[in-house]
Amino acid sequence: MRNQAGSGSGKGPSACAPLIGNWNSPKLLCNSTLFVLSLPKSLLLSNPVMESAESPFRIILGSSSIARRKILAEMGYEFTLMSADIDEKSIRTEKPEELVMALAKAKADAIVSKLQTSADQEKDAKPSILIASDTAEGNPKLQIGEDKDAQPTLLITCDQVVVYEGTIREKPANDEEARQFIKEVTGYSGKHAATVSSVFVTNLTTGFTKGDCDKVEIHFHDIPDHVIDKLLEEGLVLNVAGALIIEHPLIVPYVKELIGTTDSVMGLPKALTQNLLKEAMKA
Repeated sequence: MRNQAGSGSGKGPSACAPLIGNWNSPKLLCNSTLFVLSLPKSLLLSNPVMESAESPFRIILGSSSIARRKILAEMGYEFTLMSADIDEKSIRTEKPEELVMALAKAKADAIVSKLQTSADQEKDAKPSILIASDTAEGNPKLQIGEDKDAQPTLLITCDQVVVYEGTIREKPANDEEARQFIKEVTGYSGKHAATVSSVFVTNLTTGFTKGDCDKVEIHFHDIPDHVIDKLLEEGLVLNVAGALIIEHPLIVPYVKELIGTTDSVMGLPKALTQNLLKEAMKA
């Protein structure tokens, strides 16, 4: 099924207009001067790998998603992980495209705020350039904007919802809700659903921001109850929007048709991410 997804056009029926702007927090921008932020070890998630010197920019992935981490690594990037820790339920809109964009932007704002707070707490610490990585070594720092010769740092934040019969579905609250999301009558078994995934990129050196989203439609065969039971027993479906995991070996045989790409369903559309990174670098 991955081959089937990979052979698609990658141009799912996207209905989300680009979101573009300039990040100009008064705490960070003063008379067009960008201050230095320090990124302490305590803010990094585990598993670092040092970034190669050839990379034209450094990346922070603002997500704890294992799937997004895997996809970004498959794209050839090395990166630092940070989590936003926002109250997603406090942000509500009726349109799924607007919701995922609002959540991705809120995550970016939260991480930028976290970086600023860290900088305020470590004013006396000597700043150095962040070496983006998958795990923390020593005490890496993030330098924003002051050294014009330094490589820029790009922050990627994302969000995703599942749309089923016009209803937005986020991560299930418990096993029973996950079962209802999947099973026949109340779920996508034997029917179809769509994922709406957003990507929001912030250039922490220039303040440039831009986001967009991608939509994929998935049609399913009937999914037997014993398969649903095994998925719930493993628990992975509780950590994804709509309890929808098409790449799982138990689900692959029941995916009838995919209009879009597997990476988008997994939460990080490669083509969209690549394009946004390129635009952020040129800004």
